[in-house]
Amino acid sequence: MKPLNDLTLGQKVGQLLMCGFHSQHADEQITRLIRDYHVGGVIYFRRNVESVDQLTRLSAELQDMAAEAGALPLMISVDQEGGMVARIDQEGMTQVPGNMALGATGNAEYTLECAQILGRELKNIGIDMNLAPVVDVNNNPLNPVIGVRSYGEHAESVAAHGVAAITGYQSQGIAATAKHFPGHGDTAVDSHLGMVTVPHDRNRLEQMELLPFRKAIEAGVDAIMTAHVMFPSIEPEPIPATLSHKVLTGLLREEMGFEGIIITDCLEMHAISKPYGVAEAAVRAVEAGADLILVSHTLQDQVVALEAIVEAVRTGRISEEVIHQAVERIMTWKRKRCGQQNDHLVSPKASETVEATDVEPVNCTKPTEPNELTLFKIASSSITIVHNDGLLPLDPEKGVYVIWPEVVQRTEVDEPWSHTESLGMALSQLRGRVREHKITTQPTYDETDRILADVSDSEQVIVCTYTSAGHLPKGQQFLVEKLSKNHSLIVIALRNPYDLLEISRPGSYVCTYENTPAVVRVLSHVLTGGLQPTGSLPVRLR
Repeated sequence: MKPLNDLTLGQKVGQLLMCGFHSQHADEQITRLIRDYHVGGVIYFRRNVESVDQLTRLSAELQDMAAEAGALPLMISVDQEGGMVARIDQEGMTQVPGNMALGATGNAEYTLECAQILGRELKNIGIDMNLAPVVDVNNNPLNPVIGVRSYGEHAESVAAHGVAAITGYQSQGIAATAKHFPGHGDTAVDSHLGMVTVPHDRNRLEQMELLPFRKAIEAGVDAIMTAHVMFPSIEPEPIPATLSHKVLTGLLREEMGFEGIIITDCLEMHAISKPYGVAEAAVRAVEAGADLILVSHTLQDQVVALEAIVEAVRTGRISEEVIHQAVERIMTWKRKRCGQQNDHLVSPKASETVEATDVEPVNCTKPTEPNELTLFKIASSSITIVHNDGLLPLDPEKGVYVIWPEVVQRTEVDEPWSHTESLGMALSQLRGRVREHKITTQPTYDETDRILADVSDSEQVIVCTYTSAGHLPKGQQFLVEKLSKNHSLIVIALRNPYDLLEISRPGSYVCTYENTPAVVRVLSHVLTGGLQPTGSLPVRLR
């Protein structure tokens, strides 16, 4: 690795940038960023992934390109949090449970096990950093961006699971990233869309938001990601934590003693880009104490961020010593983590996608592969029966009508899966008389009328709800309320457990925290009485 003193100013500043691009191959955008601007990091999204093999080749191609350009090894990262946030969901990558499902098990050993599985698989495809775990304490039911990405609302539990995840990832040579500092759990606005404030006093922040980060630092976490959130009890000026010297340097570096890499959340998010612009925000983030600047999408924004930091050094706004220290931390990390490849891919068998009409059954027998056994065990320990008025288990002599919401539109907090299994498909393997009606997550009134007519003679009705933001969509609320007038409903919250707060109390209410194939299969066994789940709510439904 080239000595730090041999790097030009442009090469040093390039190391401070982590950038995304829009292809499944080394396109003009990422090629230019690596060859001309010497960027030190790359972030993958779903748009970059066709298959695990393709992504492995892409990682190698990008590293070769950096080497040919005389640059340092790249830091390649991804948001592979598990559960509902998984950028790589193709065959060959285990769909490990998400944080709230793991929190519902009450067992941090499961979190450790999942992080070890995921860490091995990420390392095998050339990824060195996972932008996980989320250690935000989700104590706001209306939080539109964290929700099930959190382990729950209890700081001690979040800290214990966060430390387990960090230990698991880093034992496999993957840098863990605790996020979003100082805490994004008690917010009711998505910082992708606008500015957010957490107004609590310092004592409350110490007991709740900061505790998991303190434990993460004690556990030796490699990186911490900032939040685009204002904390007036720490920073009296109306600026987000990402741009605050008091938060990043005063609190995180000096008071909490963090010596690893501070990485910003993406500067293109509206909480930053609208009031400041990406170029000015990049300079301010470096001034505040950030080492790694994340600009995920637009080449123009990536280039202006780089050029703005270089210009700030040349004009004396930022001292070159600040850049030197940041690059030194990054280089130390790269010597430790980059390029430590394992010998082979861990390739668990992925479930096949089956299209359902009247409902074709899928194989819901209990798994035999090691990773599948782990997922089955964790799902059994996470699924939570909140209450049951005698509707479960299902009566095998009666037919079942399932209403299943499908995610079809990508948002900042939600992405359609490349392969899914519906509950009707899974139940039909265990119970013959299953009918299923698939809806969008935003059903129309006409769609509700069709369901009401179709379901009128059904004896057992299951409504699956799905919320990716803070509120259950109005169409789903309306559907549940209409159905509940003539049916004793089994309502299953496929993602957000807080759905119960926005509907009348159903006959039975079950939380799964995610709709991954492993969970849906286990759920089918729970509903038919073949399994007794042991999950406990990690949040209060108040």
